[in-house]
Amino acid sequence: MVRKRGYHRHWRPARTLELPLLDAQNGYVLAPMAAGLRLTTGAELAGPEAATGPVQLARAEAEAGGLLDLGAPRENAPWSGIRPCLPDMLPVIGAAPRHPGLWFHFGHGHQGFTLGPASGRLLAEAMSGETPMVEAAAFRPGRR
Repeated sequence: MVRKRGYHRHWRPARTLELPLLDAQNGYVLAPMAAGLRLTTGAELAGPEAATGPVQLARAEAEAGGLLDLGAPRENAPWSGIRPCLPDMLPVIGAAPRHPGLWFHFGHGHQGFTLGPASGRLLAEAMSGETPMVEAAAFRPGRR
């Protein structure tokens, strides 16, 4: 298991966007939210005791600020959070190899909300002995 840390910050622009904007070249997304305009970047792999270092976010703020007036930040400091994932970035879904009756469904990283319904279905199919909707070998516990 590894930790993937992400960062974001909300801004109060005089004029907001109506749709999200992805700047793939500079690695950030601006998305209109109820809390303001959210600026978010990619993720960093971080050890359990690693200090936060929002270098990605600082660079993205400079780039996005050159594109439009972000206004003032809504928070005193950027948000950061850690999400569990595996080195291959795929979740673990399936029966625990050494513990009969125990099933695994974890390690979705920052995509748990997005992948949860589909991976939940895959888990339910495995638990009930149904044919899975997709080939599930890549998600099996104990893979290398």
